[in-house]
Amino acid sequence: MIRTLLVDDEPPARDGLRVRLQDERDIEIVGEAADGIAAVEAIGRFLPDLVFLDIQMPGIDGFEVVARAGRTHLPSVVFVTAFDRYALRAFEVHALDYLLKPVSGQRLTRALDRVRHELSRDEQAERGRSKVAALLDARERGESGASPAPAIRWAVKEGDRYVLLRADEVDWIEAAANYVRFHSRATCYLMRGTLSALERSLDPARFVRIHRSTIVNVDRVKEIKPEWHGDFEVVLTGGKALRMSRNFRGALLP
Repeated sequence: MIRTLLVDDEPPARDGLRVRLQDERDIEIVGEAADGIAAVEAIGRFLPDLVFLDIQMPGIDGFEVVARAGRTHLPSVVFVTAFDRYALRAFEVHALDYLLKPVSGQRLTRALDRVRHELSRDEQAERGRSKVAALLDARERGESGASPAPAIRWAVKEGDRYVLLRADEVDWIEAAANYVRFHSRATCYLMRGTLSALERSLDPARFVRIHRSTIVNVDRVKEIKPEWHGDFEVVLTGGKALRMSRNFRGALLP
């Protein structure tokens, strides 16, 4: 079953979605919310697989709901909007799904098919959530297009859930087979991909590569100690010691 949450400040809009979804045998509506703050709380409480999320609501909008709730749980999201010029441009760029009000049955069916496909495989689910993170990044920078810019946040795996991890929360990153592992304080998060591909999306003023398998947040570096064989020990503010290869010494040393 796909645990589903309905979020809209207009009761008729929630009622319409609920009626249209009642014949979908794999959809279980676990809750509803009428504003952004309630939606954040409901996502944390119900841990839904899918959220139909209105964009324009009193208090905080749908984008802010995802940004806040995503720190503890990031579900698949289908945005719902009456008309939002920015949102439509951003969705086209990042290939996220959205529904225009009033929601048609045919369009809802296509959105559900996409959600089912996404949830059927971990790789597809991770890709979909990464698009959510990219959309939030573009909105935070005030972009409507896909101009290249350093990533501000990532959708990463924590146990059997996905969460949003902000760049300023990351201490260091390491390669882990077909994944990269983010270290943030005492917690580790996984994301599918290579360290080299990730490096291209990072802010070079904040993150530098100190080893073929290690990238560090320079704001977390406390001291650098030379070692007898020519490499260096990079000590972070939390006490973690990392190895910096002599080939990468220029990243942190003159």
